[in-house]
Amino acid sequence: MPTKCPRHNCGRYQPFYFLLAAFRNFDAQIIIQCCLQTNYVATLYIRIMFKLILSLFLICSTLLVNAQHPPIFPAMTTDSSFVKVSNLDITLVKYSYKPNGIKFLVVHDNEDTGVKAGFDYIRWSGGELIDSQYGGVRDYYFTYMDDQYRIDPNAIYTEVGVKTRLKKDFFSSNEVEKAILNAGKQIVDFYDPKATGYFLTLHNNADGGFGISSYLPGYDLASTADSVYINFQMDGDDLVYVTEPRLFSSLKKANVNVILQSKFVSNDGSLSVYAMQNNIPYINVEVQHGHLDENLRLIELAIAALKEHGLVKKE
Repeated sequence: MPTKCPRHNCGRYQPFYFLLAAFRNFDAQIIIQCCLQTNYVATLYIRIMFKLILSLFLICSTLLVNAQHPPIFPAMTTDSSFVKVSNLDITLVKYSYKPNGIKFLVVHDNEDTGVKAGFDYIRWSGGELIDSQYGGVRDYYFTYMDDQYRIDPNAIYTEVGVKTRLKKDFFSSNEVEKAILNAGKQIVDFYDPKATGYFLTLHNNADGGFGISSYLPGYDLASTADSVYINFQMDGDDLVYVTEPRLFSSLKKANVNVILQSKFVSNDGSLSVYAMQNNIPYINVEVQHGHLDENLRLIELAIAALKEHGLVKKE
């Protein structure tokens, strides 16, 4: 004897039961048997509804990704540039309010404390911030010719860095490396350090995983640093990283954790290495996730150091 429709005890299929089953845990066998009793029109109806719901879900997901960091006040304007690496879409969003020569760059899409601190600075003092948006994660993930790839967005600015830090299958295409290098070039061009006069980046880290002590003798990044100054009253995860001695001296006088990059630093493809190779002053404000007030304080000190040495070109 055929199973009846579970709600009406009839032999007819009600199209919405297939959707209700996902939420009310109807017996799967009952639902399938109901489906078998439907005609072509009802089946077609379900297919159309399923496609419609799936399309709406994908559209909403896309909007959420693209609107990760909306302008925080009406007077702030935006401009965008689009970068594509195989099947990975990267949106560079430039937020502006009273441009004054101060420009921030955020290359990781999961470091929102830096973005918020940058917004706070711009709200009160004016400036611009370029934010990389590609799904709320740290690394770039993409495929090319069915091969999987992964790379840190702060390793894509030199050819040596891409070759050594690209995580890939044994067999891969050189076209991928070219595409990644081109993405790095597009990011640099959109920031335009020649016009700005410097790089000012914002990064965040996790509690205890990376900090000022990482650059001390005997630790992982010791060879990266020429000089290290530590304020032991500060959290070790909050620091400033620079490529020029004059910026290091200014921030040391300000009594904050600061690292001067070595001239003999290994070529890891990072923006600080690219900046040093091209004689562009570089300053990175890095704090632990959630340290918003300290992030803003270090931003203000970093900008003061840039201004002290005439590196900010007023627009």
